[in-house]
Amino acid sequence: MSGSVQDHTGWDENSRCILAIAANADRESFARLFAFFAPRVKSYLMRSGADAAEAEELAQEALLAVWRKAASFDPARATASTWIFTIARNLWIDGIRRAKRRSQMVDTSWDIEPVEQPGERLIATDTERSVTAALKMLPPDQVEVIRLSFFEGRPHAEIAERLSLPLGTVKSRIRLACGRLRKLLEDLV
Repeated sequence: MSGSVQDHTGWDENSRCILAIAANADRESFARLFAFFAPRVKSYLMRSGADAAEAEELAQEALLAVWRKAASFDPARATASTWIFTIARNLWIDGIRRAKRRSQMVDTSWDIEPVEQPGERLIATDTERSVTAALKMLPPDQVEVIRLSFFEGRPHAEIAERLSLPLGTVKSRIRLACGRLRKLLEDLV
């Protein structure tokens, strides 16, 4: 593909390919366009500041847009290359805008310092005492799985491996311990 060979209608070969895609989803024309433009669009995007992987992805996205939007191409308004590079540039700009919006989203939750209400610490202390008392009433094997799961945040599979137990046994012990704790805490509170 030469890039801008004119035929008797004034349309270059690339424009004819886009029109063929629009008219009858011509895969051969798309393959020719893709082979010709993908490396050029990638190079353009890299010169615009995209890294190689991002430029490759955007080039593919741009050419897929050519496939989807071929019917909207008007060779009287722009050449094929102008149209394709405009699509690529717009995708690049949209990506920059999205990245900028994401970077501007700042987690401000750390700005607000929670104020402990009177009595909250007392309630927390009472709750801790109740949980500690209830845990002491459980069998040691159940306390161990509760400690590893809830206090250390270990996944069940890791607990099973660490204690040399089947995964089902670990899950059963946790379920039984939670049921007993619930009942004990209801009785203690």
